[in-house]
Amino acid sequence: MTASFESYLEIINLVHSYPRLIDAGDFAGIGELLKDAEVVMAEGRSYHGSDAVRESFEQWTRRYPDDGTPHTRHIATNHIVEIDDEAGTASCHYYMTVIQRTDEFPLQPVWANRYEDRFRRIDGRWRIVYREGSGHLPGDVSHHLLQMP
Repeated sequence: MTASFESYLEIINLVHSYPRLIDAGDFAGIGELLKDAEVVMAEGRSYHGSDAVRESFEQWTRRYPDDGTPHTRHIATNHIVEIDDEAGTASCHYYMTVIQRTDEFPLQPVWANRYEDRFRRIDGRWRIVYREGSGHLPGDVSHHLLQMP
């Protein structure tokens, strides 16, 4: 298996685009990021395509009217990246920890999760083609989610 630094950097940037987008409340941006992916979440829910992904975030994630964000910070850690440049495939396993603070809710972790992303090179660019969240460790998500999983 061969891997270039350019591929590694592009893949890590894709993984870290998600925390930036969700913390900004940019659910359309998340849909675009994951438009080529099958997204598998809790209880086997699965989404495919930018509209379905965007709609799932609108359905599940609270945004606050003061700035349109969920008042969260998603922190991705412990990345294990495997890349096969010749085959145009890659994967990344990592953890995501979510902390949140609102005017009524002190800063605290509200969610921890494991993710597996798979990538394929499409038209010369790496794209996420599969994302699965598992090992959910929810805390008090009453200020983060619109409904309980």
